[in-house]
Amino acid sequence: MEISASDVKRLREKTGAGMMECKNALVSTEGDFAKAEKLLKEKGLAAVEKRADRATNEGKIFITVANNAAALVELASETDFVARNPEFITLGGVIAGKVLEKGYTEPNDELAGLVTDLATKIRENMSLKRIKVIKAGANEYLSSYIHGDGNIGVVVKLGADKAEVLQKEEAKAFAFDLALHIAAFNPLALDKTKVDPAFLKEQEDIFRKQLEKDEKLQGKPANVLDNILKGKVSKYLADICLLDQGFVKDEKQTVAQALAEKSKQLGAAITVNDYVYFKVGQ
Repeated sequence: MEISASDVKRLREKTGAGMMECKNALVSTEGDFAKAEKLLKEKGLAAVEKRADRATNEGKIFITVANNAAALVELASETDFVARNPEFITLGGVIAGKVLEKGYTEPNDELAGLVTDLATKIRENMSLKRIKVIKAGANEYLSSYIHGDGNIGVVVKLGADKAEVLQKEEAKAFAFDLALHIAAFNPLALDKTKVDPAFLKEQEDIFRKQLEKDEKLQGKPANVLDNILKGKVSKYLADICLLDQGFVKDEKQTVAQALAEKSKQLGAAITVNDYVYFKVGQ
């Protein structure tokens, strides 16, 4: 039977399959568009299943902020080429929106189905790696930042003892700078109190073994070695804790000092209450 070029074109736009593949599907289904579409989807799904064991180490981070809540999504693909695909980017935004709309806290069948639909069309393995929702209270403000090509995404929750201060552009700009800082330095904890004691103990043991192997320190009194160890731990905490890090906009002052300065300027106590850092593949 005769298959029109317009039907082939329409099927290609709907499924993303090649022109000849679309024409062959229409021929084999005797021009039935719905059956041809189903046939191509089945072929696409089969192609994706064959690639299911391929690593999805590329991708992007997506963030949607609405109604005092933010959703972060990591959508992964096999290749950077697909991660730049407009449909892939649109899908990431759709998923982040659904997470907020429906209150999802982890990947589920509905979201996986959306990913499978696009993977079937593009014929490359994809996966929804993780999602995270962070909510703001009455005296809090959320700011987000996506770095460069979308491989890093951050949401920071700024607090204040005067809610109206958080609506000032100066406060919003400061919150954004904090998100940018977190994207650049990836602090492991907000402050020293948030560091896992077991993790810190492990680091102390590593530093202690390093001191024991240092020939220059052989024979030094125990109290001297203890002070050196304390100094190493203190420096390490300053490196990994947000409030102790040098602020990205002025590394001569710490983030805590920048907060104190901004609080004075705004006439309110400004605090970092929480943050979320996502990086593709981590």
